[in-house]
Amino acid sequence: MSGHTSQEVCPWNEKFAVSLREEAFRPRPAVAGTDAHTLARELLDMSDDCFRIGFQGSPMKRAKLRGLKRNSAVVLGNIGSPEDVPALVARSTIPSLSCAGTSRGRYRESVRSRRWERFG
Repeated sequence: MSGHTSQEVCPWNEKFAVSLREEAFRPRPAVAGTDAHTLARELLDMSDDCFRIGFQGSPMKRAKLRGLKRNSAVVLGNIGSPEDVPALVARSTIPSLSCAGTSRGRYRESVRSRRWERFG
């Protein structure tokens, strides 16, 4: 069952599924037909103008673009690949991530691990 979501394979959903009749609940063109990984990457790269146009009149605007980008980073952290790491680091506002791979980042990581050793 690898590659399938529980919604796709659940027999209950198949038995009671009905066609979507309410137009307001249809996916917006900005997200329709896009898998989670691709959508997360697109949201990380999305500009404010593109967000305003793509989600005009949508409740998604309540989350704001920065909230969607934060959630996209979580998605990529969970299902992403090593190729996604540079994109995540480049967009990070967390100081320890934005200097990952530098001597400053390695210093912070060693300090953090020493702190946890005291509690472990």
